[in-house]
Amino acid sequence: MNAQELRDKTPDQLREALASLKKEAFNLRFQQATNALENTARFREVRRDVARVKTVLNEKAAKASE
Repeated sequence: MNAQELRDKTPDQLREALASLKKEAFNLRFQQATNALENTARFREVRRDVARVKTVLNEKAAKASE
């Protein structure tokens, strides 16, 4: 998921994506705690995707308030 793809989405779609990414991050943390996590790099990717979504949401909010 790159920033340009996210900028093309509506704020509602971004909020849905953020919720699903947070659920995935929770599941990955749970798998890590039970030593069932196979792809450790996915945890880092999810964290960065969450940050990207939040950044784009903040950009859209700032643009809307102008």
